[in-house]
Amino acid sequence: MESPRGDSTCSCASYDGAMQYATSDLISFAHQLLVSAGLSQDKSQAVADVLLEGDLLGHTTHGLALLGPYLAELASGKMRKDGNPLVVSDHPAATTWDGQRLPGPWLVLQAIELAASRAATQGTCTVVIRRSHHIACLAAYHQRVTDRGLVLLLHCSDPNAASIAPFGGLDPVFTPNPMSAGFPTSSFPVVMDVSTSATTNGLTNRLHKEGGLLPAAWVMDGHGQPGRDPGVLFNEPKGTILPLGGMDSGHKGYGLSCMVEALTGGLAGHGRADAPEGWGATVFLQVIDPQAFAGLEAFRTQMDEVTRRCRASRPAQTGSTVRLPGERGLKLKAEASCQGVTLYPNIMPMLQPWAEQFGLTMPKPL
Repeated sequence: MESPRGDSTCSCASYDGAMQYATSDLISFAHQLLVSAGLSQDKSQAVADVLLEGDLLGHTTHGLALLGPYLAELASGKMRKDGNPLVVSDHPAATTWDGQRLPGPWLVLQAIELAASRAATQGTCTVVIRRSHHIACLAAYHQRVTDRGLVLLLHCSDPNAASIAPFGGLDPVFTPNPMSAGFPTSSFPVVMDVSTSATTNGLTNRLHKEGGLLPAAWVMDGHGQPGRDPGVLFNEPKGTILPLGGMDSGHKGYGLSCMVEALTGGLAGHGRADAPEGWGATVFLQVIDPQAFAGLEAFRTQMDEVTRRCRASRPAQTGSTVRLPGERGLKLKAEASCQGVTLYPNIMPMLQPWAEQFGLTMPKPL
């Protein structure tokens, strides 16, 4: 998937049957599809930018693979096209929005701008959003913030669905409840984006359709037996995805799932105690300005030393290197400039009917 070398040789992600496309062509195509579906120019641009960023970073289930489902949600009215979030409560460093099921990427980008502006005077600002639509790949948002010398914490849950059982249980309660963080260093940022479950709904759904197996025993069947077959999530009695840590230490992922629920649904006052409304998200977003604490340079000095020590750690496997969180994705993003964006093979066939419906020309591979 990625060259361990730090040189400029391209080693873009590859998949059987995958093709490369110019970034500008994909952005333009996604934007045109969304505008044709009824979204305004600014909302369409926000969604297109965030989805493509997911593919640039190698998150192939949370990039343009989501565009088809988003278009279907717009067509059905389940994703709202027009309007702005409603302010539920507002304080200098804390605000809560009702997203009214508007496009999640646009809502998150609006929240980032508000939080970054207020963090400049308050030191930090938290925005919680209830009733957002799906917000795509969490890692896609962080560099916009770290490039400003700021820290971003971003977590979300979907109270409308459940596919992960609590540790020790059989019945699902949670969604993968991803949590992410990004912080600046003197070079490129460090970005972590992890589910509090062993894997995601996107990957299990894809592998189930393709007849594939998971890399490890990340799911549990309806009788409590762990395994690699995502089909147990669709068979009766239905199984679940395991919490992060699996059968041995899943209590850790279970605890993190509960934390994300508290920061999202709890603070938003809207979650699993409410009637489901469809595919969506409840969002916790916090921007922190290091300048308000010991200062940005002091922050970078400390984080530079942390990253230096991580890189200096002897690799456990010969020929490998110790990478920092998010480093692989940032390298893939840089490499796309010389070979184009590598799309998972099922994405363009999924978007072709939408292009035909709207009379748009499909992008041509490089």
